[in-house]
Amino acid sequence: MDNEKIEKLQQMINESNHIVFFGGAGVSTESHIPDFRSTDGLYHQTYKYPPEVMVSHTFYTQHTEEFYDFYKNKMIFLDAKPNKAHLKLAEMEQAGKLSAIVTQNIDGLHQAAGSKNVFELHGSVHRNYCQKCGKFFDVNYVVNAKGVPYCDECGGIIKPDVVLYEEGLDSQTINGAVRAISKADMLIIGGTSLVVYPAAGMIDYFKGKYLAVLNRDATSRDKQADLCITDPIGEVLGRIRV
Repeated sequence: MDNEKIEKLQQMINESNHIVFFGGAGVSTESHIPDFRSTDGLYHQTYKYPPEVMVSHTFYTQHTEEFYDFYKNKMIFLDAKPNKAHLKLAEMEQAGKLSAIVTQNIDGLHQAAGSKNVFELHGSVHRNYCQKCGKFFDVNYVVNAKGVPYCDECGGIIKPDVVLYEEGLDSQTINGAVRAISKADMLIIGGTSLVVYPAAGMIDYFKGKYLAVLNRDATSRDKQADLCITDPIGEVLGRIRV
């Protein structure tokens, strides 16, 4: 752990009052949720279809049963608990330092840690709705259903409120995230490879003072960053004093 870099991060946080955290799958790997792109991630495992195909809108509509088999087994982790990164960000928000979290994750761990202002760009496994009548269902209903979950009122198919490939992001969520990033005096990018668009393009709206990147691997924003740390993000943020 690079103590000098941690102290520099601490100093930046001390000098900032409108911090936004922009995070991805690497924030949740320390909660034992696998990411997509690392060597042991979903994209490197063998399935009948490539994972990116299985989480597409077309696959969902044409192979709904196989979609749900994959989704329930590989994308829902109800036993996962918030790690040091989630908890510290919630603490920073409560202290009035952090104004928003913009996340690409769908696991709901930021909210479980106590964060309130969270923009979930790709939706959440915790929200599900009937495509026919719009009735809302929690994640347990979906997990406990045998095969494809159907609405207990009208019999329609229940769809997770998760943005699949080929689907657009929610405009209200995008607008809120962009507004928060554009008003931030510090942006912390954490646990994301910044290769998924349009989410990664939101970084362009940041015009504040400090940009910090906390990610195991190099990103396209490292050259612009005031600070880059490659140590585990939970360990890094766990050392921050609020």
